[in-house]
Amino acid sequence: MNPYDQHLDRNPANYQPLTPLTLLERAAMVHPDHTAIIHGRQRFTYRQFYERSRRLASALTQHGIGRGDTVSVMLSNTPPMLEAHHGVAMTGAVLHSINTRLDAAIIAFQLDHADSKVLIADREFAPTIRAALGQAKVRPLLIEYDDPEFPQPGDPLPAMDYEALISSGDPAFAWRMPDDEWDAIALNYTSGTTGNPKGVVYHHRGAYLMCYANVVAAGMGRHPVYLWTLPMFHCNGWCFPWTLSAVAGTHVCLRWVRAKAMYDAIADHKVTHLCGAPIVMSTLLNAAPEERRPLPHKVQFVTAAAPPPESVLAAMAEAGFEVTHVYGLTETYGPAVVNDWHSDWDALPPSERAAKKARQGVRYPALEGLKVMDPKTMTEVPADGQTLGEVMFRGNIVMKGYLKNPKATEEAFAGGWFHSGDLGVLHPDGYIQLKDRSKDIIISGGENISSIEVEDVIYKHPAVAHVAVVAKPDEKWGETPCAFVELRPGATATAEEIIAWCRERLAHYKCPRYVVFQEIPKTSTGKIQKFLLREQAKNV
Repeated sequence: MNPYDQHLDRNPANYQPLTPLTLLERAAMVHPDHTAIIHGRQRFTYRQFYERSRRLASALTQHGIGRGDTVSVMLSNTPPMLEAHHGVAMTGAVLHSINTRLDAAIIAFQLDHADSKVLIADREFAPTIRAALGQAKVRPLLIEYDDPEFPQPGDPLPAMDYEALISSGDPAFAWRMPDDEWDAIALNYTSGTTGNPKGVVYHHRGAYLMCYANVVAAGMGRHPVYLWTLPMFHCNGWCFPWTLSAVAGTHVCLRWVRAKAMYDAIADHKVTHLCGAPIVMSTLLNAAPEERRPLPHKVQFVTAAAPPPESVLAAMAEAGFEVTHVYGLTETYGPAVVNDWHSDWDALPPSERAAKKARQGVRYPALEGLKVMDPKTMTEVPADGQTLGEVMFRGNIVMKGYLKNPKATEEAFAGGWFHSGDLGVLHPDGYIQLKDRSKDIIISGGENISSIEVEDVIYKHPAVAHVAVVAKPDEKWGETPCAFVELRPGATATAEEIIAWCRERLAHYKCPRYVVFQEIPKTSTGKIQKFLLREQAKNV
């Protein structure tokens, strides 16, 4: 027997399950009077944040909620959403955060699939909740939050008041540690663009490790001030509702993402960090002069989705933001790859610097494996920056699996790696770069065309604000690129001009033959809905 295994067993003194709940407990002990949450005129210290979370856990327990139950919430970026991220897990239950932009039918499906026992909803979404509950089979305990800072019009739900629920709980509630760090902590549903959404299950261990990884990747020091522009329902806000407790940071809630509200919050509260999709950057950059405020210092902005064009990055830098590009999926707790920037790249010529910024990057500190592989042979592609393969993940920040869907779980984990469905290349220095979703590759005359490559070129046109390139069926070529373009305010361009721009910069077979000018449809998290555009392209 290995001598290092003899008489050296796990015991309560040397082994405890990892959970982000202990981070809030510690912050409340070490920094009890530090401001944890700002919402309008409301202020909550870490002592109050911890007490309110325990009150929520206590009240839910009194209503029979415990290990393995699901508590659903449909809330904006408000204090109850932060409290739910802690109080629900303190009972052993699982938090299911609902996308506030979803329709009633999809919400009803999620409530039934998750077997929700409790539903906490903001009054703003009361009409949708009523319709969803009318279609759902489950009958959860209904609790309504009416925001005191931003009271919502309309009839209240037939529900218990959120503050009354909190008041009924014990602020000294002895919450339970998870029995195992593998216990589920959260449930998030994929977008479900090709059928019913899949329920992605997170565990306490992954959420805990993401907290430290986020601190490193976002460059957070002690007491950062974080502005909530990223929806907390999206991958549990990339785990930042738990992350800030690790460094006793301040959450600045933002009910609606508007330019003036963002600039006011940044200036008034000296915000240091925020996260968001490219649409948030566009909102900041396109703000009217009267909406802007001078920034108190350089603000760190972490963005996902497609890498921002060089012109946008330059404009963000001029406006006082330093942008970090990340990449991930719902199945990886949000960001699992970061474009870890090298300072010597700053001296590169603009075109070479832009090429470096266009890459997704390297694995997050909490991720153990990141590869680009042939999905059939499960062999790694050569690091030549050209050979296409599927991006795959392995590690502790990969989901447990899909709830009640063993077939999809088995397929996702085939060969011992999580298959992302994203196609990319591996560069000689180990940085990966996405080329497309497997379903978004355009195959024209037998040649693969990366929609991202074409989009990158069109984005550089000075008149273009947003672009999406999809396949249009073609009798001769099978498929041909079709570009949907959203112009900057006040800018003009013609289809012929966009096509000529592409032909000067791309192989001609890659250039779009069709250009449509319109507003680009996006999800609530800023992702372009290409499945809608593919349908439109059939009739162009």
